[in-house]
Amino acid sequence: MKILVIGSGGREHAITWKLSTSAQKPELYCSPGNAGIAEIARCIPAKVEDVNCLADLASSLGADLTVIGPEVPLVAGVADLFSKRALRVIGPTAAAAQLEGSKTFAKQFMARHGIPTARFTICESPGRAVEALNQSYRLPVVVKADGLAAGKGVRIPATRDEFDDAIQQMMVERVFGDAGSRILIEECLAGREASLMLFTDGSDYKVIAPARDYKRVDDGDRGPNTGGMGSYSTGALIDADMLAVIQSEIIEPTLSGMSAEGAPFAGVLYVGLMLTSDGPMVIEFNARFGDPETQAVLTRLDSDLVDIFDSIASRNIRDTSVEWSSRSTVCVVAASGGYPGAFEKGKVIHGLSQLAGLEGGLIFHAGTARDSGGEFVTAGGRVLGITASGNSLAEARARAYHVIGDIGFDHMHYRTDIAAEL
Repeated sequence: MKILVIGSGGREHAITWKLSTSAQKPELYCSPGNAGIAEIARCIPAKVEDVNCLADLASSLGADLTVIGPEVPLVAGVADLFSKRALRVIGPTAAAAQLEGSKTFAKQFMARHGIPTARFTICESPGRAVEALNQSYRLPVVVKADGLAAGKGVRIPATRDEFDDAIQQMMVERVFGDAGSRILIEECLAGREASLMLFTDGSDYKVIAPARDYKRVDDGDRGPNTGGMGSYSTGALIDADMLAVIQSEIIEPTLSGMSAEGAPFAGVLYVGLMLTSDGPMVIEFNARFGDPETQAVLTRLDSDLVDIFDSIASRNIRDTSVEWSSRSTVCVVAASGGYPGAFEKGKVIHGLSQLAGLEGGLIFHAGTARDSGGEFVTAGGRVLGITASGNSLAEARARAYHVIGDIGFDHMHYRTDIAAEL
C-alpha cells in the first residue's frame, strides 16, 4: 500500500512515524517533508498550496491514500480536486474546511446550530472594532484575524493600548495579509483549555485522546502567540461526564449541522475548547490534526492508523477499532531564536545522534534539513518536538525535559512549564 503524507512539520513527522508502525508495512512518501521524515519515508519537493501539483503527485506515485497535514491546501480545495480525480484522500472539502478557514463562518455556524461559544462581534473596519469594544465588551477581550494566520492570528489585549495595537497590526498594517481584513472581537472566557480531535467520515466519528497545547511563546502564557510551544495528553484532562457533554452539545451538533448545510466534514476535526464554569465552549475549529497535539496523541494510539485512515476514506469509521494507551505523553517544542518573529536558519543541531533509539520517547522533526556535510540543521521556527511518555504525566514531563537538556543549537529556546499545572 502506498501512502502520501502532505506537509513538512512535526505533525507530519508524527503521522508518518505512526503509519510506519502499521502491520500493513505501507510504502511511505511525504511532500515536501523534512530531514527527520526522510529517515522513514521518501520525501518529494512540492508547494503545498499548489493543489494541482499535489493531485498530480499522488496520481504519478499511484498513491492508494493521501493524508493532508496542513490547513492551506484544505481551504484551497485539495480534497475536492482529489475526489474529482478518483484519488482517495484524508481531509475535508473546501466547504467543510471553512470551519478553520474563516473564523466568521465558524462563529456564525455555531450561532445557527446552538453550539456554545464566546459572545462575538464581526468587524470590517478599525472604527467598527473600537465601537464594538466601547459598546459591548470589557477588557481583556480576544481579537482574531478572520482568515488563516498559521496559528498566530489571535491577540488577547488586557489594556486599551494593547487593543489599539492589535487592531493596527491586523487591520491597518496587515501583518497577516488578507486574513486580517476582517476581525472578530470575542469575550474572554475563563477556564481550562483542552483540545479534542476526532476521526470522522462525515456521519460517524471516533474521539481522539484529549490534549492541551500552549500557544504563547514564553513561560506563564506570556508573549506573542506561536504555532504551539508544547502539548500534553493524559486521561485526566477530560473526564467521562465532561466528554459526554462535549459530544452531545458540541461534536454531534457540529457534524450534523455541517451535513445539513451540504458540507459534511470527513477527515480529522479539531475542536479547541474552554472548560468553563458554565460548561464547555468552543474557542476554535481546525480542519486537521493540531500541531503539536498530534505528537502527543499519536504516541498514545494503540490502534493501526492505516486502518483508521482507510475507514475514513471508505466512510466506515463506525466499525473500526480505535484504542488508546493509558499512559500520558508530553511534547516540548525546541524553537529557533527569535521565533515567532524573525529567526536565522542553518544552525547545527547537536545531540540527536546520541538519542537514537531513545526509550520512552521520540524526537519529531519540524523545521530541520541536512547541510552539505550531512548534519541536521535548523530550517524553521519550530525545530523539534521532544515527546516522551510515562505511567504518569509527571513521569512523561520529567523524561521530556531530561531529553531536551541533551539537545542544543545556537539560540534554541523552549518553554519550561509544559504540563506543569496538573
